Order: sequence, then C-alpha cells, then structure tokens
Amino acid sequence: MVGEPILTARGLVKRYGRVTALDHADFDLYPGEILAVIGDNGAGKSSLIKAISGAITVDEGEITLEGKPVHYRSPLEAREAGIETVYQNLALSPALSIADNMFLGREIRKQGMLGSFFRMLDRPAMEKKARDKLSELGLMTIQNINQTVETLSGGQRQGVAVARAAAFGSKVIILDEPTAALGVKESRRVLELILDVRSRGIPIVLISHNMPHVFEVADRIHIHRLGKRLTVIDPKEYTMSDAVAFMTGAKTVPAETVAA
Repeated sequence: MVGEPILTARGLVKRYGRVTALDHADFDLYPGEILAVIGDNGAGKSSLIKAISGAITVDEGEITLEGKPVHYRSPLEAREAGIETVYQNLALSPALSIADNMFLGREIRKQGMLGSFFRMLDRPAMEKKARDKLSELGLMTIQNINQTVETLSGGQRQGVAVARAAAFGSKVIILDEPTAALGVKESRRVLELILDVRSRGIPIVLISHNMPHVFEVADRIHIHRLGKRLTVIDPKEYTMSDAVAFMTGAKTVPAETVAA
C-alpha cells in the first residue's frame, strides 16, 4: 500500500492466565481501504480487534492512530478518538426508535437552560441528522425514523448500526461479522453499504468467516494464526483455497507476503 498506515499495532501481547491470546501480534490499516481479518476459531483475531477498539488492555505492545501512540482504557475512549466498532450483536436497543439508537449515548440536547439544566433532548435535530445519514447511505427504504428497531429486518438493523458508525466513526470503522445472520439479499445490501462507506474515504476493518464476501470487497486480507499476524495477502493474487490453507497451516506462506 502507498503512504503511511492510519492505524497500526506492534508486538501486542495479551495473556489470560496460561493462555496467550495475542503473541506479539502486528496490524496495519491504510487510509481508504477495506482490510479483512480472517483466522480459525481461537486464532486470536477477536482479541486483536478488542485491543484495537479499547475493549481490552494489552500486556505488551503499542497501538498508534495517525502516527501517535494511543492507550485506550475503554471502548468509549476509542470511540471518542474516532474508532467505531459494530459488533456481531449490533448493540442496538430493540424497543427504542431508529433515531434514538443512532444517538444512543451521544444524544443532542436543546440549547440553553432547557438542555443544560433540564437535560431536554433536541429530538428534531437528532431525527434530521439520523434521516440525513440513512439517506446518504441509501438506507431510506426505512420509512419512519421513529419506528422501533425491533420492527426492522436483520439487514435494516445492520444498516442502522453501520450508519451510526459512519456518522460518528470519523477515522476507522470495525465491522464484526456483519453478514453472519443475514440472508443472501440482505447480505448483498450490507456489502454494498460497506463499499459505499469506503468510497467516502473511511477505512474499514472487516472480520468475517464468509470467504466469498471477504474476497469480493477486501483490498487486503490479514490472516491471523496462533495469536499473531501470519501474513497479509492480495485477494486478486490468491484464491479462497489458498487463504484457508494458510489459515489452517495446511500450506506454507510464501516468504514475500510475510512482511506485507
């Protein structure tokens, strides 16, 4: 890739008692790319993503964002720095409206005394911003911004979660298995949404077990094995079978890809 990475990790170590989840793991995300992270169950990819998104604190190693070392003590700190994560369970509140979910924990308050003293929310502003963001991402098949999330389909819920991340994740968006529970049609819409967000210049980290989806949208594929980055491959130069063979240890990684 050309230029400097926007997000890097070097030598990350995370131990849980005698289990080493991360064993001097490295990571690089470049501006404007979709980087897929794949690995077998137990390879440590979840721990890697949790470390980058502030969900866990590593025992050793360094993470940098835009060239500056960062030390997140919580996902909230990572979010405030511009790293937004959409987890597999979406972390949406089903009984709340789309607009309320978009601004959950980041509500806009009314100006003056009504907002500062009485803590009243500026609902029209929140609804407008939510509607604008959903429209921008082509998601206004959702007719009513005030309908509850529990009335939406799986694909629409994923759309709301990604739209929320795009609205606030100014620097990096991490997507954890975004198509795992979706049908073919809804998966297609989410993949289009991912490409749309990338076209706006926001780099995306995509964690997925779905190889066809990975090979369709990823610019590079980070293969994680035994707690560390094994290699990074170009999906145009390798097949899905190659990726699975590298991931499981059935095939030796070409030397030129290891330092990628």
